[in-house]
Amino acid sequence: MQVILKEDVANLGHKNDIVAVKPGYGRNYLIPKGLAILATPSARKVHAENIRQRAHKEEKIRNDAATIAEQLDGKKITIGAKTSSTGKIFGSVNNIQIAEVLNKEGFNIERKNIVIKEEHIKEVGTYSAVIKLHKDIKATIEFEVVSE
Repeated sequence: MQVILKEDVANLGHKNDIVAVKPGYGRNYLIPKGLAILATPSARKVHAENIRQRAHKEEKIRNDAATIAEQLDGKKITIGAKTSSTGKIFGSVNNIQIAEVLNKEGFNIERKNIVIKEEHIKEVGTYSAVIKLHKDIKATIEFEVVSE
């Protein structure tokens, strides 16, 4: 079964992609939730026309994402956290704190687009994260967790 995605779906595809899925997944989850529509011949024609009209807008968005990626690549930020005397953090550092620091520095990045390479950050140190700016444009930043 082929469907046209109306929104980004994790581990499946991005908006406006035509993907093949198992019939039950498409019929029982994607289509009822409004995440996809059935890829009928008429829906494919409408989809092709929409993509043709949006091509130049996509190019501008891609260029903007590339410039932000150049600014962010290799950037180092500092995040303060409450710690014990041994350097263990009370709680953990997650993508919300990174998004807040980046927003204060003028980068409007949503927390869902930030992926921390380590699973849980519970100690003071230097770590890295990947920021997804577009389908295929990513930037890597380093962040240092320090004691407040």
